[in-house]
Amino acid sequence: MRLSIVTTLYHSAPTIDEFCRRALAAAELITDDIELIMVNDGSPDDSLARALALHKADPRVVVIDLARNFGHHKALMTGLAHATGDLVFLVDSDLEEEPELVTPFYDRLIKEDCDVVFGVQEARRGGFIERVTGTIFFSFVDAISDQKIPRNTVVARLMTRDYVRSLIRHLDHEFMMIHLMQLTGYRQVPVTIQKHTLSPTTYSLRMRIEMAIKFLTTTSTRLLYLILYIGISIFSLSIIVIVYFVARYFTSGIGVDGFTSQIVSIWFLGGLITLILGVLGIYIANILSETKRRPYTLVRRIHRAEPITPELTANKQDPIYPVSGKAESHQHSRFVAGQERG
Repeated sequence: MRLSIVTTLYHSAPTIDEFCRRALAAAELITDDIELIMVNDGSPDDSLARALALHKADPRVVVIDLARNFGHHKALMTGLAHATGDLVFLVDSDLEEEPELVTPFYDRLIKEDCDVVFGVQEARRGGFIERVTGTIFFSFVDAISDQKIPRNTVVARLMTRDYVRSLIRHLDHEFMMIHLMQLTGYRQVPVTIQKHTLSPTTYSLRMRIEMAIKFLTTTSTRLLYLILYIGISIFSLSIIVIVYFVARYFTSGIGVDGFTSQIVSIWFLGGLITLILGVLGIYIANILSETKRRPYTLVRRIHRAEPITPELTANKQDPIYPVSGKAESHQHSRFVAGQERG
């Protein structure tokens, strides 16, 4: 059995050495066949240099250097696409989630006969504002999203090969990992863990808001239908009001003053415009979901001790894997372009 550990690097210089040591030591309790994949997501510090030093010292360490910063979730998906293990352990390198979790996760995976074991916090970490805004966001998502997502989850999770193969088949360009992970299905078991607070988050308030907006506008069709139904309701109400005033004029001779007629006209036109935009929005959403074919990330270079052909290699004739640039035969085509092996 081969075990792959996948992590990303971004401002990870202070923790990368300890993370590598602890992760490999924990994995050795399960199997001797290990690979540790570190994806450098354009980190501005010396994380890449430290990772390359670890790669030279230990051939089990694989370093994937991305061409630039693509974002945490896309870097994680890139690492998963290059993993070759029968089991894949996903975890952040900042040590807020203990790499030793791979051992209890493995025991639970075997005991529960499931495909995924993922970590869940007892309570959301952070200050009062962060906890409140997080609660509001998840409540809003539960109300209008097509699929509910579990709350207070962490990155750390142990996955089988079949699950990872299915997960990376998603073609969404804008996404949240937790949504794709739930959407993939399979048998998933949560485990309550404690997440440490060792470093400030790299997600600013602006980034959180942008992520929330992108998530809702790229995953929720309910939102579009809600707009459509609001437009229908306003349009229908304006028709009823118009019929009422016209009928009153012909039956009792009571006319309509200018202010009322303006309001009714605004209602009518506003409802009609909203109705049209709602219908167009549904078509645009369908077109958008069908035309996302750009690669998640562009790999500058892969530093691996020896070439390995993973099961996840895509068939070049498979239409669901669009190719971007020239990629080596053993790499997943959606995640690479113009790469070299070091």
